[in-house]
Amino acid sequence: MTRRCELTGKLPMSGQLRSHAENKTKRTFRPNLCNITLISDTLQRKVRLRISAHALKTVERRGGLDAFLMKASDEELSERCQKLKREVKKAQAEQAAA
Repeated sequence: MTRRCELTGKLPMSGQLRSHAENKTKRTFRPNLCNITLISDTLQRKVRLRISAHALKTVERRGGLDAFLMKASDEELSERCQKLKREVKKAQAEQAAA
């Protein structure tokens, strides 16, 4: 499984460690991924996701998983999250119609 955030699409980056003597050593900067269970208010169910700590803070700031998915672009979301976004849109449309 790739080390990729399912909500923001963050991937590992490569760079260099620089010592005091300016020696260069290759290294990777990995995203801080956490296995999290988030609750979808619209769908009334729990969703397990592997997201970065930064994405978790953003979800809380935007007002929950549903609000985050509605604002996020489809390019950065994983396939599972794109499917979840479609389900949330459909459920919100049904609630608005009722």
